[in-house]
This record gives sequence, structure tokens and C-alpha cells, in this order.
Amino acid sequence: MVRNRPVGVERRGGRPTHAEAAALHQRLRDAAVRTFLENGYDATTMVAIAEAAGTAKATLYARYPDKRAVFLDVIPWALSRAVPPDPAPTDDDDLRGTLIAIGRGALDHALDPDIVQLHKIARTEAHRFPEFALAADSFGWSRRQQQVMEVLRHHVEAGVLDLDDIELAAEHFIAVVEILPARLADFGVYRSPVERQRHLVHAVDLFLRGAQTR
Repeated sequence: MVRNRPVGVERRGGRPTHAEAAALHQRLRDAAVRTFLENGYDATTMVAIAEAAGTAKATLYARYPDKRAVFLDVIPWALSRAVPPDPAPTDDDDLRGTLIAIGRGALDHALDPDIVQLHKIARTEAHRFPEFALAADSFGWSRRQQQVMEVLRHHVEAGVLDLDDIELAAEHFIAVVEILPARLADFGVYRSPVERQRHLVHAVDLFLRGAQTR
């Protein structure tokens, strides 16, 4: 019996355990994402990914037939994995504070340098990958949208908000908070923390003025 083998290190013989296989898959994915981000799609090779993962090329090919298959797997995986946890709960009666907290989480996610780069490479290669190109900008939105919808629904039921379509309102809220800062980040333009907060608070207040019961 082999003892004290580090997690993720491949066996020299025999069938790997489930935990070892999972750790290896994680290592391959992490290495592929790093390599694509550093080199771009065209300059990345299967050999480079295998070397970054510290494994044999045959091990990588046993899981992916080619570079295209790697890209299709790891880019959506990296984007979905990067969705942050739910924000800390706030007072149910503090609608404005709750929306600011959710909006801040949305901005932190959208402006994370790795997320910006992941979205950029996904859009750049969209012509090669129509199967997920349409969803490249929406990874992370679904969970955030559900958060906003739950908050809006609670306050609609309480009579504070007057909204006919909660789902569409949540989508518009995310768009007004996140889209412009995210697009600026694509060009390397990042607002200062003060300006970011000013943008967020204005967006929340503008949304509430249109949504509150009169």
C-alpha cells in the first residue's frame, strides 16, 4: 500500500481512486484556465496545458480529445465557479440597503480582473464556439437575478413596490448596476472606489424611484 501520497499526484500504476481522479480533473481545469488566460486561445497547446498541470500529455488527452473540448469545458466552469456567495443578509425592511449590498457584490464580481479576462477571451473566441457564445456574458447573472427577485417579491407583497414583472425588473436592476462598469473594465478603465459607490447608489435610487408604490 502506498502511504502519504499528496492529493492530486498521479499513481504510477493501478486505477486512481475517485478522490484522486477528482483532484486531477480540478488540476487540469485550473491549469487550462491559467494557460488560456496567459497565452490566449491560439497560442495555447495541449502540451502547454499538460505541462502547466504537471501531468503527462496522455493524461490530458484521456479526458479531452482536443484543445477545443478543453476550452468548452473550462471557460464556463471557471465563470460559474467564480460566482461569489450570497451577500450577508440585511434587514428585510431596508430595501435600499439590501439592493446596495447585492449591487456591490455584482460589481465586485464583474470587475474582478480574472472575470474580466475570462469574459474577454470568451467573447473574442465566440465565432469559434457558438454553443456558449450567447451565454458568455450571462454567467453569474442567474444566481444574482434570483437574489434580486426574492428581495423585490418580498417588497411587492408588502406593498412597498409596484412591479408587474419581477423577473424583468430584476434583470434591469442588474443591467443598470453592472453593465457600464463591466464594459469600461474591458478596456482597462476602472473607476475609483468613491466613483464606483456613487454609481451604485445612484443606480439603486434611480431604480427605486421607478419601482416604488406611489
